[in-house]
Amino acid sequence: MAMSGFHRLGLFVAHEEDAQASLDSCTLVVMTLISAAITVVLAAAAGERAALIVSGTAPPARIDKATVLTPAEGPPVILYAATNATDQPLDQFTVMAFVFKADGTLKARQVAPGRRTLEPRETKYSTLVLDGSAIDPTDVIVIGINQAQRSASDAWWRADLQPAAEAAVPLRKP
Repeated sequence: MAMSGFHRLGLFVAHEEDAQASLDSCTLVVMTLISAAITVVLAAAAGERAALIVSGTAPPARIDKATVLTPAEGPPVILYAATNATDQPLDQFTVMAFVFKADGTLKARQVAPGRRTLEPRETKYSTLVLDGSAIDPTDVIVIGINQAQRSASDAWWRADLQPAAEAAVPLRKP
């Protein structure tokens, strides 16, 4: 007695046609789910890009990673990880973002407070909403920590980040 492919797979069905129809339906569902997952991944990747990171001399805190997220509606947002590079707690710090046109021309500069209280060697995540001007897909975003204050101190560490930001932007020929 010859066994069908369905019997060899351990699928015992009354009619081979019904089994083939069920298998075809399952294949269609799986292929549709895979296609939807790929579409979601590609859409998410299109709205996400790395920001360039700069720092001043001997900063007490640093930005380890920065990603520009562009939602379907609303302004882009920079998601960044800030780390206390010292053995002393930091009470507060501010971040500065620069937006450059593709040709290297400074288009906008924006400052915002970072997370409060970074314990020694601690990393925290925060965001900066880029709502100061329109951001084009070809614009280059640069971010850095431009000032920080240690806990129980009135003194601030400060850095002029603009020269470093300008130097970090790759120049494109028009």
